[in-house]
Amino acid sequence: MSETMMAELHEQERDGVRSIRLRIPSKAEYVALARLALTGLAELASMPEETVADLKLALTEAVSNSVRHAYVDGEGWVEIAYALTHDRLEVEVYDDGPGFDPDGPAGGVDDDDEDLAEGGLGIAIIRTIVDELQIQSQPGVRGSRLRFVKRLQ
Repeated sequence: MSETMMAELHEQERDGVRSIRLRIPSKAEYVALARLALTGLAELASMPEETVADLKLALTEAVSNSVRHAYVDGEGWVEIAYALTHDRLEVEVYDDGPGFDPDGPAGGVDDDDEDLAEGGLGIAIIRTIVDELQIQSQPGVRGSRLRFVKRLQ
């Protein structure tokens, strides 16, 4: 996998659901693309600016966790799926990393881990912003999925 790989974007509208699927290289500089896609959907839903800012923070935390922790060598992909209906926004972030214990300290970061000082609170932050949060991951099992929902009404 090379640095020249580009992000892939797929947009679709069906049965009142607008959806976007974005696949980005696991690099910090691509997190902004995930935020831009969210901003576009938020504009379609006429979300309040404060809600959009909160959701961008939640998304940044989710994608950044995959970027920072899923691939030791930094080579891999993060997929983000967005679905917007009249009353909710659903976001799913997938990676093919080694997995983690979502019930562990700070959502999988050990208390002794130096990363806790600079991060480690991402899942707690997401939890305070969204209405629903699901995490599917296990230590030693490839792949993680984080899904959150924000009700719009």
